[in-house]
Amino acid sequence: MKHSFTEIRIPIEKDNPAILRDESKCVKCGQCRTVCEKEIAVGKMYDLDKTGDNAICIHCGQCAVVCPVESITQVYDYEKVKSSINDSEKIVIFSTSPSVRVALGEEFGMEPGTYVEEKMVSALRKLGADYVFDTTFSADLTIMEEASELIECITKNEKSLPQFTSCCPAWVKFVETFYPELIPNLSTAKSPIGMQGPTIKTYFAKKKGLNPKQIVNVAVTPCTAKKYEILRPEMNDSGKYYKDESIRDMDYVITTKELAKWLKEEEISFENLENSSYDDLLGRGSGAGIIFGNTGGVMEASIRTAYYLITGEQPPQNILNFTPIRGIDGIKEAEVKVADKVINVAVIHGTANAKSLIESMNDNKHKYDFIEVMTCRGGCISGAGQPKTSFEVTDMIRFKRIAGLYNKDNTIKIKSSYENPDIKQVYKEFYGSPLSDLAESMLHTAYNSKNYMLNNILENENI
Repeated sequence: MKHSFTEIRIPIEKDNPAILRDESKCVKCGQCRTVCEKEIAVGKMYDLDKTGDNAICIHCGQCAVVCPVESITQVYDYEKVKSSINDSEKIVIFSTSPSVRVALGEEFGMEPGTYVEEKMVSALRKLGADYVFDTTFSADLTIMEEASELIECITKNEKSLPQFTSCCPAWVKFVETFYPELIPNLSTAKSPIGMQGPTIKTYFAKKKGLNPKQIVNVAVTPCTAKKYEILRPEMNDSGKYYKDESIRDMDYVITTKELAKWLKEEEISFENLENSSYDDLLGRGSGAGIIFGNTGGVMEASIRTAYYLITGEQPPQNILNFTPIRGIDGIKEAEVKVADKVINVAVIHGTANAKSLIESMNDNKHKYDFIEVMTCRGGCISGAGQPKTSFEVTDMIRFKRIAGLYNKDNTIKIKSSYENPDIKQVYKEFYGSPLSDLAESMLHTAYNSKNYMLNNILENENI
């Protein structure tokens, strides 16, 4: 057996794109196995004897979060990004996820939840970015596609209900591996990062007259599973668009933690940076796009737009502030009344909780129309790429990060994805409309069963 001490700790493959283990530091404490079994569930859902000694991983990185001696860490990719910046032929474009801006400050002694968007953008420019965009733009794009897909499911009965969200790549791989029968229920809408990449290399490149082969797309995220997601074979729709499959949609992922490490190595004084703003075209997100980082945020954002698309009316305050699905209970349920329809929804964080809900659905105990699942406790704000500093990552820290995003939503005039002028423009000038042929080819994807890995039918696959 190539993996040792597996009764105590989780096994990790050496070519895992998200996490790695330094054997010399491991103290066999067992915390990695505990979190993988109790919160993520994966650790108790497969048998190494049956997989041919191949580890199953959904790349969430929560084992690295709980490791007390940094034996398990995330894979670092920022040196590759530095090389691209130093290449005069490359055009390096950063896109930042919403949760990064309420946690990055912790690495520089700021209070958890401090909203540091403008300094973060300034820091990326200092590092050599050619353009800096906001992934909340493509969060709005995801909502336009996902909400339209949901409405078609409900009104035309063309797809199995419930519809599950597909923004979390760890959750998607969890379904593909352990519950492939639910693949038809996953939204085909890509995650925001999955949409941001091809939109930059097609729409933005055309608008600016840039050569897409020179563009290096870098996503700055709270999530280690995104390092896996961008390597999925199907994430090259911009390459298909240009009939050059060497073009990938997103080239690199660096986490909040990596960005802070890079800034410190460059001796950039983060707290003293002047403020800077995102670049145009893909630099604006609605409040709905910003709250994506919180558990329940994707659901709430979807409900705002679904309400408008169904009724043609602006959502009322109780929809704009949909409190039944806020907070960090593991499973939250609610009914949403839209015109003459009642939509039953659930919000889950922690794939162990998702496992419980799926089993209750199989027992016909519950019926839902739409279900949001995030792998990490509290949502993306607790992704494994977030800071692990002198602040212990407790629920109090999570609440502060969550509040940072909701507070920003409260101050933004544009609350819903369909109101975003940049979203209106990209549909008018490029995609046409949600679920158009071009939108389907660039902004949607398909999933495939990975259940064979549980029984070693084919060689071990980490991607």
